Amino acid sequence: MANYPVPEFLAELLEARSPSGYETEAQAVFDRHVKPAADRYENDALGNRIATLNPAGDPTLMLAGHLDELGLIITYINDRGFLYFDTIGGHDRVVISGRRVRIQTAAGVIKGVTGKRAIHLMDEADRKKVPERHEMWIDIGVSSKKEALKRVSIGDVATYDHGFELINGSIGAARAFDNKVGAYVVGETLIRLAAGKKKLAARVVSVGTVQEEIGVRGATTASYSINPHIAVAIDVGHATDHPDCDNRKYGAFNLGGGPIICRGANINPKIFQHLLEAAKKTKIPYQLEADPRPTGTDARALQTARGGVATGLVSIPLRYMHTPSELVDLKDVEHTVTLLVEFARRLKKGDYAHW
Repeated sequence: MANYPVPEFLAELLEARSPSGYETEAQAVFDRHVKPAADRYENDALGNRIATLNPAGDPTLMLAGHLDELGLIITYINDRGFLYFDTIGGHDRVVISGRRVRIQTAAGVIKGVTGKRAIHLMDEADRKKVPERHEMWIDIGVSSKKEALKRVSIGDVATYDHGFELINGSIGAARAFDNKVGAYVVGETLIRLAAGKKKLAARVVSVGTVQEEIGVRGATTASYSINPHIAVAIDVGHATDHPDCDNRKYGAFNLGGGPIICRGANINPKIFQHLLEAAKKTKIPYQLEADPRPTGTDARALQTARGGVATGLVSIPLRYMHTPSELVDLKDVEHTVTLLVEFARRLKKGDYAHW
């Protein structure tokens, strides 16, 4: 079977290394692909990328997908040159050790390996424990602190050295689908709207947000400065179609089942209905999620910006979130772009989704 066509924009975002607070590589990709399609393009003090289409339009629609990913930050180097780290974002400590990593330094990328005590050197009790963060390190193949400091610095960051690849048809594995797919969707939506012949009523502002993994910080400031009437966050959601996942607890969401449209306290009911109608109009597959509280996404910052924003949330199904090998069906990504393009085109002047 021929490989599914992978958009260049998405492939470059997946390759970019961009832990929270160090999003430079992903910012450059977003700049390269989205800026030419925008009527106005800006960055801000936090590093958000803000692309505007139809700046005189009404209402103002903000689309947010975060550029940042998990990472490790070097906090201490011992006398033998081993690097100790803290985690950026929500890591599962079970999967940290034994990974090849790439450290971003002022002089370029340095390769390393995450290490811990081998199982042979543990007693029976230790083998049953999850290692604490201070019981793991990064080995860059040096023998002294002096030698290590010639190559790296305190505050340098590392990401897992796991690249993107298709493993079966349109199913891909990558280190940071969370949330390069969301950043791709908001950028690609603006690109397609700009290329389309249908006139927009809305001012569309697509934002590659930063620092979502450490508290939706980029979305907080960007939504304040943009002051949208309507906003939609695009992120990943848990595909719960794998073993050892109780659907009674977590709902039923399938990889390849289409974008997940959220309902609940974080979601404006009129925006939910608009998204639902757009999905039906375009005949894409879609799934529904119920969430009774502020979600763990940029949507929670968007909803409460300034005097409040009519907010929606669309999630792309993903297996094995916050691991080095997340799985996504790229057809779900394409269907999400289709959904957002139709949603933006449906907005009418003066419709602010107040209820």
